Amino acid sequence: MNGTGCRGCGDAEAVAAGLTMAFQPIVDVGARRVFAHEALVRGTSGQSAQDVLAAVAHDNRYAFDQACRIVAIRTASRVGPPALLSINFLPNAVYNPEHCLQATFVAAAQAGWPLDRVIFEVTEHEEVVDHGHLVAILAAYKAHGFLTAIDDFGAGFAGMNLLADFQPDLLKLDIGLVRGIDTDAARRRIVQHLAAMCSDLSVRVIAEGVETRDECRALLDLGIGLQQGFLFARPGLASLPAVAWPDLTEGP
Repeated sequence: MNGTGCRGCGDAEAVAAGLTMAFQPIVDVGARRVFAHEALVRGTSGQSAQDVLAAVAHDNRYAFDQACRIVAIRTASRVGPPALLSINFLPNAVYNPEHCLQATFVAAAQAGWPLDRVIFEVTEHEEVVDHGHLVAILAAYKAHGFLTAIDDFGAGFAGMNLLADFQPDLLKLDIGLVRGIDTDAARRRIVQHLAAMCSDLSVRVIAEGVETRDECRALLDLGIGLQQGFLFARPGLASLPAVAWPDLTEGP
């Protein structure tokens, strides 16, 4: 064991020294309030998320995943988001959820960050090696009081099979389903049925990648008030960007 996790996680503190986070709000459009802030990894030398993730390989993914949790919580404690904190995790970087959560517990305790204000998002863009293991990870997180979310739903590897085996608190629709939804009848119908299914499963839906007022309005018409995208704010590097609330009574 080291100070923030287990032997398999390597030197997460060393990796954390090269990382920072940008924060992008997830908003409740109808209530005009911030629901959460998603922590998005960046390099301390100006590297983009794509550049940072490109350097992640099998031999360092455990340390990287732990470092992201540590940095997200520490940075959030400094900038003070008023609502929930959403942290992405790599499903294939958690070999034992009870051990791998130790870094999160330590960082949260040191920062005074409540565990029930953390959302763990699993992305669909990484191929899941062991589906049953991922379900066990999510169940363990939920048992510890964390909120859980499936990110990029509709674009990746897990999809309906994961949703059938585990119902998270939140499901984030991939940008591919959101883009142009105001003018695409097929997308509206698909999202309408996904939203109805999630409602039946007591899963709240978030639409990500919202860029226009018309997309925002179309999603609201489908009952999806939790939204994220450049329409509201671009990510702020180690800061909380101001939310630009669109006037939905105006034309395009």
